[in-house]
Amino acid sequence: MQLTASPVKQLAQQHGIPVLQPATLKTEEVQKEIATLNADVMVVAAYGLILPQAVLQIPKHGCLNIHASLLPRWRGAAPIQRAILAGDAETGITIMQMDVGLDTGDMLLKKACEITGRDTAETLHDKLAELGAQAIIETLRQVEQRQLRPEKQDDQLATYAAKLSKSEALLNWISDAAQLDCAVRGYYPFPVAHTMMGDTPIKIIRARVHQEGSGTEVPGTVLAIDKECIWVACGKGALGIEVMQKPGGKALPVAQFMQSFPIKTGDRFGAR
Repeated sequence: MQLTASPVKQLAQQHGIPVLQPATLKTEEVQKEIATLNADVMVVAAYGLILPQAVLQIPKHGCLNIHASLLPRWRGAAPIQRAILAGDAETGITIMQMDVGLDTGDMLLKKACEITGRDTAETLHDKLAELGAQAIIETLRQVEQRQLRPEKQDDQLATYAAKLSKSEALLNWISDAAQLDCAVRGYYPFPVAHTMMGDTPIKIIRARVHQEGSGTEVPGTVLAIDKECIWVACGKGALGIEVMQKPGGKALPVAQFMQSFPIKTGDRFGAR
């Protein structure tokens, strides 16, 4: 619970680089402070707010954003999670020339990244962080060499990556098993997919898909239990829960989880 400097700030301080941390970029005082840096370009990553026009105009070459999707798909706050939730086969990094819109600026460079069937928002974030670092260095070289080729976005192809909420991560067992698997992976590590077993809320940390279910059991019903999975009936197929967590407890493989929270065939998730 301590306020800790980020790795970027620590590195900057080690090299004597000034660090500004204004609560807002909208004030004239802050804008003047940024202008005194006489920057050629500003790089923005995961800032979370729209930059005012006055700030966008300060650097000689404007502001470049490292956006974690292949624009114009998934503009907005949660592009990594929304790509997984939608079952996309790939995503990537777009280096964008920022304007006053929400991720609407010209595209300068794109790098694609596969989304595997085991990727979570956490693992995909880390892949894209590496890719984004490579992409921004390449783009800055192009800026220096005056080789940029801006490409307009097709607004008709745009999709919106809305901010995540805890309520949407409640699993609906009527959904297909593949969709629920995407939810488990897309909502980890936040807000984490969850369900109910009786009156107890349970977080689903990791799962796998079986395309075939019994077809007759009520969705949410436990079909079978083995050493690795609790198999649960879905609207189509079955979801194998591998790692679970109860309130106040640790995330545990199902075999360990059931030592303190017994679950048997025929029990039903999602029902009180």
